[in-house]
Amino acid sequence: MIPLVLPRRTPLHRVPAGWKLASLVLLSVAGAVASSTALGAAIALVATVAVYVAGGIGIREWARQLWRVKWIIVLLAAMQAIFLGWEAAVTGTARIVAIVLLAAAVTLTTPVADMLDALERCLTPLRIARVDPARVAFTIALTIAIIPVISQLGAQIREAQRARGVRLGVRWIVTMLVGALRHADDVGDALTARGVA
Repeated sequence: MIPLVLPRRTPLHRVPAGWKLASLVLLSVAGAVASSTALGAAIALVATVAVYVAGGIGIREWARQLWRVKWIIVLLAAMQAIFLGWEAAVTGTARIVAIVLLAAAVTLTTPVADMLDALERCLTPLRIARVDPARVAFTIALTIAIIPVISQLGAQIREAQRARGVRLGVRWIVTMLVGALRHADDVGDALTARGVA
């Protein structure tokens, strides 16, 4: 798994992983409910800036994280615009981007091992339903960690297409999906080889 934690220490680094994950869930739910309008979506994005600044991560890191998911934003906005219209696309994309930025703040300030431990403790009651908390925790942590990988993949594909003089369009979306599925295959093979899957 790629290292995501910032090398410097910030106030958010000192917050226990469990509190950060619980806050991420609460803020994501609150953001999804409150940002059903364009104004609410804008406030949700501004709130992510406040989290980065107050947590000591900084506005520059916020902008860098936003830039890293630019192709995911393009893909989300385009797909929603086709099926829901532009107004709903802007609102829906802003909501998702706000949640992704909050998740990035958690991964930037929390070692993956700490996240896994906190998730496993939270999911312990699921043992009653014969659910393995360790496996669920690992799946969630892996999903969060893969977001920047997919974003980087999109940027690499776009750079390659730009070098060939190919315009952004359906080809980019198809190539992106194929690359994401190939990466998922590689991750699955690696997990199987280690006896995880």
